Amino acid sequence: MSEPASISAGIAARYATAIFEIAKENNDLGGLESSLNDLAAALGESSDLRDLIFSPLYSRADQSAAITAVASKMNLAPLVANALGLMAQKRRLFVLPQLIDALRDLIADDRGEVAAEVVSAKALTKAQTEKLAKTLTARVGKTVNVNATVDESLIGGLVVKVGSKMIDTSIRSKLASLQNAMKEVG
Repeated sequence: MSEPASISAGIAARYATAIFEIAKENNDLGGLESSLNDLAAALGESSDLRDLIFSPLYSRADQSAAITAVASKMNLAPLVANALGLMAQKRRLFVLPQLIDALRDLIADDRGEVAAEVVSAKALTKAQTEKLAKTLTARVGKTVNVNATVDESLIGGLVVKVGSKMIDTSIRSKLASLQNAMKEVG
């Protein structure tokens, strides 16, 4: 991880821990999760919102006013709206994507869940996804939520990431290993 990325992750982790603890004390993890989903969707859809959080051209006051208006319009939980306002005042809105990920991880961990990122050469069927989730749940010891994506360059097989562990059974990686072995021989 590069230094700026690790700094952003550290900032996001501190905000996430504080927000999560307050939401848990207030028994409002559901409201927090709903607000996070809405905010993540808005970030994905709105280039103006992304410009607002990443651009250094906006002043603190402009960022604060704009993010407060956005939070109000989206009916975000008061805790999230207040956190966004504070982040704008401190010029920390640029860590919002990492904050959303960190909060989702904390909520999932509190529920005894873990996310698995699965990349396959072809789209997995519902039955395959359920079987994979069941197998990973047995192996990890927590309920596994599978986030599946497709990468045709894998040729076949899967790449599964659960936490810090990665299992790569793709044909692409096997061919690369074979290529390296052939280089060593000749």
